[in-house]
Amino acid sequence: MLKDRLPRFIFDNYECHEWKHASAILSQDYPEEWADLLDLLQAFRLRKSWIAEGGGNKSRLSAFIDGFLLKRGWTERQFLTAIEVDVRRLDSPTHKVDCFKNEVALEIEWNNKDPFFDRDLNNFPLLFDLRAVSVGIVITRADELQNIFNQLGRGSSYGNSTTHLSKLLPRIEGGGGAGCPLLVFGIRKSLYVEEDA
Repeated sequence: MLKDRLPRFIFDNYECHEWKHASAILSQDYPEEWADLLDLLQAFRLRKSWIAEGGGNKSRLSAFIDGFLLKRGWTERQFLTAIEVDVRRLDSPTHKVDCFKNEVALEIEWNNKDPFFDRDLNNFPLLFDLRAVSVGIVITRADELQNIFNQLGRGSSYGNSTTHLSKLLPRIEGGGGAGCPLLVFGIRKSLYVEEDA
């Protein structure tokens, strides 16, 4: 079970969900990537300044996660795929995966429009069927963070049509992600800190 494989800190500070034995696959077949993920989730804190600042191309939260994993060999990755019929080749590149290492794909959906979840849940099974990805991971926000956004006067920037667990979980339960083993972590308010370290 997922709860038995996670350090107590992670289980207490994230909403944690699993499909198709993703944590068993990760912990047994990809122990280095599993260790990277656990270290990331334990090191992460949601800084007030990351919420108070306006948006940009990449949030400081996403930059933190990318930077943490980049130091451990994870990279942004786009797969060049194609369909061939007789002599005709149709290039069909995939969407970029935020962080990728050794058949493990991780997406950060902090404050995008919620259809980005559809993109991720289409991309993971495609790459899984092509044997390029064995496990897909999504890090997003738990719904309870909305109270913090509202208190900071940023509630309208993190609206109901943006990426959070209530928009993701029904998609997966409805069949999104297909056969790809999935892990989902929702950042909870207990990770929020007023001051940057």
